[in-house]
Amino acid sequence: QVQLVESGGGLVQAGGSLRLSCAASAPPFSWYIIGWFRQAPGKEREFVARIAWNSGNTYYADSVKGRFTISRDSAESTTYLQMNSLKPEDTAQYYCAVGRRWTVQASDFDYWGQGTQVTVSS
Repeated sequence: QVQLVESGGGLVQAGGSLRLSCAASAPPFSWYIIGWFRQAPGKEREFVARIAWNSGNTYYADSVKGRFTISRDSAESTTYLQMNSLKPEDTAQYYCAVGRRWTVQASDFDYWGQGTQVTVSS
């Protein structure tokens, strides 16, 4: 079982940047997919970005493409989400998750962190 801990959330003004981290309790298996999701109050959990641990291939939701960058540090078993040009609509609880399928469906991810709050003020 993989335990995930997110950090790096906070309050930032529109146009600002934050970097979220997701630390895994053990080195992810090479076939793992690491995903970032977010959920705003009253809304469904939404896919943000994913990365294949082995190849480093990435995929982004259209809403964040060009502004967010997902990466991983194999030595630290940590995944990052660099968020630039933040907008008020990016405000949400952000979660990282581990799965085995190249998918955007939250239900396909097996392990989840507790989340970190990102608030973007206008």
